[in-house]
Amino acid sequence: MIAYVTVGADDIARAKRFYSALLPALNYELTESPEGLSYVLPRQSDQSAPLPDFYVKPTFDGAPASAGNGAMIAFEAGGQQQVRDLHSAALAAGGTDAGQPGFRASYGPRFYVGYLRDPQGNKIALFSSNPDEPGRDG
Repeated sequence: MIAYVTVGADDIARAKRFYSALLPALNYELTESPEGLSYVLPRQSDQSAPLPDFYVKPTFDGAPASAGNGAMIAFEAGGQQQVRDLHSAALAAGGTDAGQPGFRASYGPRFYVGYLRDPQGNKIALFSSNPDEPGRDG
């Protein structure tokens, strides 16, 4: 099980604008500290902490942050409309388009996805596989 994901950022304010345009809509709560941004899912009193946490931080070695070639982080949305809405919000908040929301022929018939790059260049996917919504073939 993945416990947390961390991406580096050279401009924390810019990263905050981008990630705050989409993660709160997916129920992540933001905590800020001198070490960066921490987005966590709320815990119910009768459960252990939900995972994964998502952190945006300056690099530990002081070198510029960089995006991994072939690395991508995917967040699950509640439905196709939320994928479209969050993709648009993230673009307005400083992200760049890496693939408009829609179905992809190489994925399953219900996998609806949009791709973005955050201000640092990290690739982000927003997807839905909601069985109550129309699929690619219908």
